[in-house]
Amino acid sequence: MRRIAIYGKGGIGKSTVSSNISDALADMGLRVLQIGCDPKADSTKLLMGGKAPDTVLDRMREGNVSLDDVVHDTGHNVFCVECGGPKPGTGCAGRGIIAAFDQLEDLDAIDTIRPDVIIYDVLGDVVCGGFAMPIRNGYAKEVFVVTSGEMMSLYAADNIRQAVNGFAEDGYAVFGGVIQNSRGIDDENRIVDDAAEEMGCDVVYRLPRDQEVQDAEAAGTTVVRNAPDSEMAKNFKSLAEEILQRSEDSEGGMRLKK
Repeated sequence: MRRIAIYGKGGIGKSTVSSNISDALADMGLRVLQIGCDPKADSTKLLMGGKAPDTVLDRMREGNVSLDDVVHDTGHNVFCVECGGPKPGTGCAGRGIIAAFDQLEDLDAIDTIRPDVIIYDVLGDVVCGGFAMPIRNGYAKEVFVVTSGEMMSLYAADNIRQAVNGFAEDGYAVFGGVIQNSRGIDDENRIVDDAAEEMGCDVVYRLPRDQEVQDAEAAGTTVVRNAPDSEMAKNFKSLAEEILQRSEDSEGGMRLKK
């Protein structure tokens, strides 16, 4: 089983990237579980036909929680979970993620679903508390960061790298590199290359800016599902293959489609 965390500054496109990776892996014949760790609870929206599913925290507030309440089957080999967050102004989003993870463990979600790949989609503006759970609690094995050539997204990427490396000696997740989600700014490739060199990491993949992304989001789905033969879908599929290659199979082999 691969256990991969995708981090990124809010608004950088990490959920779009994560969802397209999940659909691309599913097309390869893998069973995928995507866990959204953003209080906005919109990580899996594109996998669910444009509608955000019920969250773990919402169900917990209502009382007893079953696995079927919080794990949503897309029907195409991807399962979705949204941790959710507190009502605005009433609590700590990081503590909410911790509570949601504890609830998923109580429900034996991983052992029941038995995914080949888990994708944790995590907000990367703040790398503390619950937002650091995939890094420091042994949930994820590899961490990749979505960034662009914009200063604040690169600043967030370096913060995440430092956080991951800070836990490295404890045998937790390792930093796998950055994924460039291009914004079309001047000299963007060089800017990202220079930043990656300073961080001592690879640019895992460059995703070009493409209208297919906006078209798919307007249709409430991923590019991989909305325009499977497009160049942008091919890019997401290549990225998924690259991440799979760079990740460690921590619990046995996977069932690849023949």
